[in-house]
Amino acid sequence: MKKAVNQGENNRFLFDDNSPSELTRDLLARDAAVFFHQTLSSPVFNAITKAEGAYIYDGSGKKFLDLHGNGVHTVGYNHPALTEAIQKQIEQALTFAPRRFTNQPTVELAEKLAALAPGDLNRVLFCPGGSEAIEMAVMLAKHYTGKWKTLSYYGTFHGAGFQAVSIGADPHFRDGLGPMMPGAIHLELPDYYRNPWGWTNQEQIDDEYLRQLKLQIEYNPEIAALVSEPIFYNSTVPTKYFWENVKALCAEHNIILIFDEIYTAFGRTGKMFAAEHFVTPDVIVIGKGFGGGILPYAGIIGSEKLNVIDHKSIGHYTHEKNPLCASVALAMIQVVERDKLAEHAATLGAYFREGLLDLQEQFPIIGNVSGMGLNLSADLVLDRYSKARAIDQAQNLMNFCMNRGVSFKLIQGNILNLKPALIVTKAEIDFVLETLKAGLNHLYFTPPDFVHNDLYKSF
Repeated sequence: MKKAVNQGENNRFLFDDNSPSELTRDLLARDAAVFFHQTLSSPVFNAITKAEGAYIYDGSGKKFLDLHGNGVHTVGYNHPALTEAIQKQIEQALTFAPRRFTNQPTVELAEKLAALAPGDLNRVLFCPGGSEAIEMAVMLAKHYTGKWKTLSYYGTFHGAGFQAVSIGADPHFRDGLGPMMPGAIHLELPDYYRNPWGWTNQEQIDDEYLRQLKLQIEYNPEIAALVSEPIFYNSTVPTKYFWENVKALCAEHNIILIFDEIYTAFGRTGKMFAAEHFVTPDVIVIGKGFGGGILPYAGIIGSEKLNVIDHKSIGHYTHEKNPLCASVALAMIQVVERDKLAEHAATLGAYFREGLLDLQEQFPIIGNVSGMGLNLSADLVLDRYSKARAIDQAQNLMNFCMNRGVSFKLIQGNILNLKPALIVTKAEIDFVLETLKAGLNHLYFTPPDFVHNDLYKSF
C-alpha cells in the first residue's frame, strides 16, 4: 500500500514503499520544525542530497530527471564551466563590490547582454532575484512615462514582492493581503485552448483579446507598462500577430512593453530570448537560469531611450554588481553559445513535442499539447468536449513518474509542466516519453483501489 508523505497542493508524492531513507525522514521532520509552513515550500515531500547535470538525487541515492528545476537548470546543475568560474573568481579575491564601484566581471556581463539582446536593447541593471527585477522594470517604466498604472494578465506570476504580486494577480499569492498596489489593471489571459467563447480560429481569438486591451487603454490613459511573459506560464504560445499588435498599441499610447523572460531567456524556447520569436519589447526581465543554478542573480535589459533616470535609483541593491554572480552568469551564457544549446532546444524540443502529440493520439486524457523548444506542457482533461481539468489523474500520473525517476510539476492542477535542462539528451527524452506512456497506461488499466475512484468515471 502506497502512502502520501505530504498532502499539499501539487506537493504530494507517493514513495514506492512506506519507508523513505532515514536521512530523508530526518530532514523532512527538521524542515517542518524550523521553516514557516507555506504551500509548495514547507513541509516538503522529499530531500535532495545532490544536483548534477540534468538530475537531482534524494536521500536514498535515487536520481530523478528534473523537468522542473524552478527554471534555474538551463545548463544543468553544477556545470564544470560554472564551478570553474566561481573558483577563479574566489582565487582572485574579488567576490564583492561595494556600491559606487565597478569591476571587470559585471562590466563584461553587461556588455555581453547588450550584444546578445534583440533590437536596441543595450542597457542593463542587475539584482538578486526575479521579483526585484520586475520591480525595477516597472519603476523604470513609471519614471520614463510619468504614468503610474500597469496592465498585466490574471492568474500569472511575476514574483513575490508586493508590486510583483499585484501585477501577477494570482489569487494564491494575493488573497488575504488586503488592498494591493493601486493602478494594477488586469486582462483575461489569452487562451487558444480554453477560451470562453469556444473559438478555434487563432486570429479571431487574438482580435477579441486585442479588443479588450484597446478598451482598457482607452479608459486608463495613466498606463505606464504592460507586463507579460512572451510565452505564458502554462506554455501557451501567442501568435506573432498578437504580439505585433500589442507592441503597436503600446507604442501608440506611450506604454512600455515589458517581457518577463525570467523562465524563457537563454535558449529555452529555441532562441536566446523568447522575444526573438515575436517582437522586441522595451524591456526584457531575466532571472532564474541567469545565475546558472548556483547563485541567485537577475536583471533587466532595456532600450537606450529609457536611460533617463540618472537622478533616481530603481535598483539600489547591495549585490547589484556582484562579481561572483556576474562571473557565473557570464560562464552560463558562454556555455549556451559554445554548446549551441538554443539550437539543441529547438531540435530536441520539436522531437519531444512530436512524442507528446503521439501520446495525445493514444490517450484521450491528453486534451492539448503546447509550447516550443524545451518549454512544453500537456493538459490532462476528463474529456475533450468539456475540457474539464483531470486534477486527480494528473496528480496520480505525477506520482507514478516520480517513482520511476521523472520529476515535473503541475500547473493549474492538471497541466504537466515539462521543462528539462537544455543539456538533456534524446535518450533522456525517450525515457520521459516511455515513462509518461507507462503512467498513462497505469491510469487506464490499474484496478481502482490504487487511483482515485472518480478516475474511471471519466473515460
